[in-house]
Amino acid sequence: MGQNATAAGEIHIIDDDPAVRDALSVVLTLEGYHVTTFADGHSFLAAVRSRAPACIILDVHMPGRSGLDILKELNAKNYPAPVFIISGQGDIPMAVEAIKNGAFDFIEKPFDAETVVNRVRDAIEAASRRQARAGLGETLTQFPGSDLLTAREREVLNLIAAGASNKEAGRQLGISPRTIEVHRARIMEKLGAKNAADLVRIVLSESPRNA
Repeated sequence: MGQNATAAGEIHIIDDDPAVRDALSVVLTLEGYHVTTFADGHSFLAAVRSRAPACIILDVHMPGRSGLDILKELNAKNYPAPVFIISGQGDIPMAVEAIKNGAFDFIEKPFDAETVVNRVRDAIEAASRRQARAGLGETLTQFPGSDLLTAREREVLNLIAAGASNKEAGRQLGISPRTIEVHRARIMEKLGAKNAADLVRIVLSESPRNA
């Protein structure tokens, strides 16, 4: 544990389906990543107690502990590595729930190799940029209600308030436009905003809003 806690370039894949584990492992290994696979959440959680990988790909449906259970145990909202949830098209509500619990983004089945590689690369780069900003002491805008938001929600809100589209915000943060939409809906709900213009007014406000 005295060594560097982060294994740069290491990706953990947790899926009970060996075909999915093998397919993802092959394409990510070819891209130069060191891949470790797990068939269940218990063995994964035991492994990550000593070091955090660069990225985690986690199936939402597994025997025993589900992907959501593992996210909660990881405390994914504060976890240093981006966590992707693998979900089928019928699992979108569950994927949204996963994002609420700290998942970085979700990958829909069926997926192709190139998409997964690009998404993982973007996520790792975005995490590095975030850590660099934190190292420089760069802080996110403070405004009434900002304490209600997670760090990622504040990042999303700052980009929206600066005029970024869902696609542009997603590109900067390394997540999909659909996930930006999920964050936007959560932000509006937490801050009581009716639309994007209302969000901008809240961010620019210098005093607490009247109830």
